[in-house]
Amino acid sequence: MNLLSERILNMATSATLAMAAKARELRGEGKDIIGLSLGEPDFNTPDYIKDAAIEAINENYNSYSPVDGYGELKEAIITKFKRDNNLNYTPNQIVVSTGAKQSLANIAGVMLNPGDEVILPCPYWVSYADIVKLFEGTPVEVQTSIDNDFKMTPEQLEAAITPKTKMIWYSSPCNPSGSIYSEAELRALADVLVKHPNIYVVSDEIYEHINYVGGHASMAQFDDMYDRTITVNGVSKAFAMTGWRIGYIGGPEKIARACNKLQGQITSGANCIAQRATITALIEPPSRVQYMVDQFKARRDLILDLLNDIEGFKSNTPEGAFYVFPNVSYYFGKILRGKTINNATDFSLYLLEEALVATVTGEAFGNPDCIRISYAASKEQIVEALKRIKAALS
Repeated sequence: MNLLSERILNMATSATLAMAAKARELRGEGKDIIGLSLGEPDFNTPDYIKDAAIEAINENYNSYSPVDGYGELKEAIITKFKRDNNLNYTPNQIVVSTGAKQSLANIAGVMLNPGDEVILPCPYWVSYADIVKLFEGTPVEVQTSIDNDFKMTPEQLEAAITPKTKMIWYSSPCNPSGSIYSEAELRALADVLVKHPNIYVVSDEIYEHINYVGGHASMAQFDDMYDRTITVNGVSKAFAMTGWRIGYIGGPEKIARACNKLQGQITSGANCIAQRATITALIEPPSRVQYMVDQFKARRDLILDLLNDIEGFKSNTPEGAFYVFPNVSYYFGKILRGKTINNATDFSLYLLEEALVATVTGEAFGNPDCIRISYAASKEQIVEALKRIKAALS
């Protein structure tokens, strides 16, 4: 009899966290590793948000918080949804969690039964498939291509639907590709889903404000999809608050109440100080964090220019988030410094060992031809990293 459960034995380790751990290990050995693997802004949390947290500490916010979040925070989330997305939610439709990752796990836990299929347009965020599997659902991968900006077409969605399809999960802006579904593209997908009224949508909008083209669209903005869409968001990315661990959902009341019930048995309410700080983050206008977005855009342009100068990298132009997701299949089958590159995992490890640059294999995101490179790093680090990569491949 196994000591550990089949559930945990069958679960993959998060590839992004594994690569970050490997990079830390090499740094511990004295190697000068440039980390372009983690999806973490390299900015400090803005002072006006930190001040709100300090105020909450001084006001003695130290008791258990309500399982689904403080009433004032839920009102701030409602205000944010209306202001930024023209979405109308009530407090009973909002659940605050310990990060958007817990929000996703809650949704899977309350909605999936064994064998339920969840459509995942590839590439998808690294944890989607394993969260689905943890709750005995079946991920159904839909391959997209760099030529279509890594976006699923209505025809592909229709072809992937079976009688077992329960949900579709996607992110826009997308981690890892940076692609953004326009309102027209989402409407075209919605036109397919309207014909299948039992399928629900998880719209992961955590990168919403890191958008270089403007005009963020939400699936829930369509009247015929509002009751079938769970909108997931949080403060980690746009507000440089990754370690504060606050995510939230807006969705059908029945689903929100079920998430509240599950969370009540797992973690209870999210950190009280982080919740008070998040009220300020969401109530203040998004323009207050535009300086970060402007820098990310400049870094995107820089890294694309540098990648274009390296043979064998084929990239789209990301419209949001802070990643590039180049196709590197040109190198598959080649021998570099005595090492055979069979796939993106080999390639990513080669860059870590030979160029001392940490990236993440695209296999973890459902696309084995690509690697993910984060440009949430200084311009100096980006220039040095790409210089090293070019040298290691020449």
